[in-house]
Amino acid sequence: MSAPDFWNQKRENTEAVTSKISTLKNQVNKIKKIREQVHSNIEFLELLETEKDMTIFSSLEKEYEEIKKQVEKESIALLLGKEYDQNDCILEIHAGAGGTEACDWAEMLYRMYLRYLEKTRRKVTLLDYQAGEEAGIKSVTIKVEGNYAYGYLKSEKGVHRLVRLSPFDSSNRRHTSFASVDVTPEILEDVSIHIDEKDLKIDVYRSQGAGGQGVNTTDSAVRITHLPTKTVVTCQNERSQIQNKEQALKVLKSKLYVLEQQKREQELASLKGEQQNIEFGSQIRSYVMHPYSMVKDHRTNYETSNVSAVLDGELDKIIESYLKGVE
Repeated sequence: MSAPDFWNQKRENTEAVTSKISTLKNQVNKIKKIREQVHSNIEFLELLETEKDMTIFSSLEKEYEEIKKQVEKESIALLLGKEYDQNDCILEIHAGAGGTEACDWAEMLYRMYLRYLEKTRRKVTLLDYQAGEEAGIKSVTIKVEGNYAYGYLKSEKGVHRLVRLSPFDSSNRRHTSFASVDVTPEILEDVSIHIDEKDLKIDVYRSQGAGGQGVNTTDSAVRITHLPTKTVVTCQNERSQIQNKEQALKVLKSKLYVLEQQKREQELASLKGEQQNIEFGSQIRSYVMHPYSMVKDHRTNYETSNVSAVLDGELDKIIESYLKGVE
């Protein structure tokens, strides 16, 4: 930041640096505070050896448990050292086959993530919203801003499965629904991705808001399809078609950059003779509400019977189990 030309850079780049500095300072301050608590308690321990005061002993026990919790919490941050973990991200939810039932499940997942992001104090910007014909949503795209947004949410990429008694079935039968979640880090720095205009199919349509009401009376929403990779991005949150196109191109660039990285990793693994897990489109988690209650992450085998808490945004333990498992 002290470089003479720092503030002459693009606003997005300077904001990314200042945000990273703020995050690191916050981490260092937390660790300093823990260290101070430890040194303070060592002094109390020395006093306990001479005083034999049970009040001091009881106080130290409470302090120990509190320090232990803080250390465990900060140790999770050490698992977020991979490239782009600190970045903001784009999270997309798409309803699977199954009509209204699948659209309702996609909306339930959307609500779950909004609750989680609200609890973790991260900023959410709605980029695109496609309502279901009868209920729920066909798809939704949001931008998530905050400390390690991608690092935490990357664990959610994959297919989510719901088993329940359908409220849309007059016979009250059990249904299985699927929805896919995709998470892409926002790449702010200039990346070597060239996008040829002739490879793009650009469609415009009328914006929709939650519930399907019109947000704008003009065809300002933009859908861009990258024909060679079949990658589709949409944006409707801005007031003009030009702004929506710019935002959509930013998201497309990030997606293509990630695809290129994955391709290189697969080629390298092939040369080394390594076996790669197929993650794209894989079922990562099941949410069972009937005939019993259970949420199970199939990658880590983490289980909880409190389905309602998970759907209300209590995702910390599930995400932490994933982060510990992939390291």
